[in-house]
Amino acid sequence: LARRRRGMTKSELAAELGLSTSILRAYERGSKSPGPRSIDKMAEVLSYPVSFFHGPELEEPPVDGTSFRAMSRLSARDRDRALAAGALALALSDWIAERFKLPTPACPRLEGLTPEVAAMALRNEWGIGERPVRNMVHLLESRGVRVFSLSEECPDMDAFSFWRGETPYVLLNTLKSAEHGRMDAAHELGHLVMHWRGQVGHKDSGFEAQQFASAFLMPRGDVLAEVRLGARLQDIVRLKKRWIV
Repeated sequence: LARRRRGMTKSELAAELGLSTSILRAYERGSKSPGPRSIDKMAEVLSYPVSFFHGPELEEPPVDGTSFRAMSRLSARDRDRALAAGALALALSDWIAERFKLPTPACPRLEGLTPEVAAMALRNEWGIGERPVRNMVHLLESRGVRVFSLSEECPDMDAFSFWRGETPYVLLNTLKSAEHGRMDAAHELGHLVMHWRGQVGHKDSGFEAQQFASAFLMPRGDVLAEVRLGARLQDIVRLKKRWIV
């Protein structure tokens, strides 16, 4: 997990540790156990505390139900790096949940609706009508969605999301602009409510999530009420600030 989190192959890590790839593979399979000196070296190379390597096995996000965008263009290294970051997010989430009372998840699973209708149905269920959403992360967390930041080692991935039992998770790249991050959060919310059966891999799922995000951040009724024919540049700037897009 630490190796994949750092985006290293087995051969790359083995070379850094001065081991053969077959020995490292045996360590990862559990058929051999590294000695204290090897663990100290692993901790140094991978920038993890020694105690991490003596910890329990960590649960990872489900590959099939995770909303990786452009899966065909995503390298195995980047996918593994993101899933490893997700595993650490799950561990941290469990640690927090043992110590604090968190909002109960209230993210409905909608089916058979167009993206725009799904966006309005969710707005109505959450009682926010057509007014602008000031902070997407705060909104998601208040409805029980567990939101974490993606690691700095994942610059090419905007975000991903998944269900863990009855709890939804979203991981966002914090290196993007604020507007980009809001759109990513709304996009992943679309996947959570519309593609919860695991349809995130079908060819139209990304487009549907983007349509959902657009409708969720800029609901049709509010747009029609605010946009005037012949709008000037200053009007567009004002509206950008209204919807924060």
